[in-house]
Amino acid sequence: MNKKIWLLYALITTVTWGMWGAFSKSPMDSGFPYTLVYAVWALTMIVPGIVILWIHKWQIQHDKKSILYGLIIGFLGAGGQLLLFQALKAGPAYLIFPIISISPAVTIMLSFFLLKERTGTLGIIGIILALLALPLFEYTKVDNTDGYGVLWFVLALIILTAWGIQAFFMKLANKTTDGASIFFYMTITGLILIPVALFMTDFSKDINWGVDGLWETAWVQVLNSIGALCLVFAYRYGKAIVVSPLANAGAPLMTAIISLVILGVMPSNTKILGIALAIVAALLIAIQPEDKTQQVTEP
Repeated sequence: MNKKIWLLYALITTVTWGMWGAFSKSPMDSGFPYTLVYAVWALTMIVPGIVILWIHKWQIQHDKKSILYGLIIGFLGAGGQLLLFQALKAGPAYLIFPIISISPAVTIMLSFFLLKERTGTLGIIGIILALLALPLFEYTKVDNTDGYGVLWFVLALIILTAWGIQAFFMKLANKTTDGASIFFYMTITGLILIPVALFMTDFSKDINWGVDGLWETAWVQVLNSIGALCLVFAYRYGKAIVVSPLANAGAPLMTAIISLVILGVMPSNTKILGIALAIVAALLIAIQPEDKTQQVTEP
């Protein structure tokens, strides 16, 4: 197995998530609600799930540890998505997303202390630059921040923690469970929570079920799901302390580039700084030599 295969999977995640980020807001602006976006996303997880299970000859690990890890990963990810809707109702997105973007810090700390993961000097510098870049992609300067209360802040911290722990368990699970099984349980948990998303939806309002609503959401969320699948395998073959900041900084980097080239949206000065930091971080992480102890044992 090529030692840098994790990087290929991580790059696919950054590209697909970058495209998802660039186009995901369009159907919501056209009248397709956040909560139904979740439902569509959960359904699109079935597509790459079927493909990867077919490749693995429909074999699913169903021992207690695989099921437990799979459900933890799935519920932390999907549950965080649902909490995000509530957070966005309670507070401003320009404050919520910069906080959530720091979730790789949780993954890094857990992987450093519990999995004993280490990297070289270039990797460390790259990780630091990636963490610095993340909030810059979401930062928006707004003078009036009064009147929101503290609920949004509490929810943002919960989501940050949940997604950071999710990534840690994604790496941990890959030590004993194959990637297809992990993604299968992620898909199942996403589908289980669809009724919650439907309950949260205000169906009294007009909903865009047309091409620029439901169907645009569908193809955009397929990209999201493909990125999630590739992320599972990036964690399988790479270190969580490297994969997490690279994927999370690389995706908004790609979003900014796509938005500029295709949509003609000029990024702000803070986003330009974030782009520069993310590019340098990605290069440093990519050229950091792999240590000889980085091995993957197939379960």
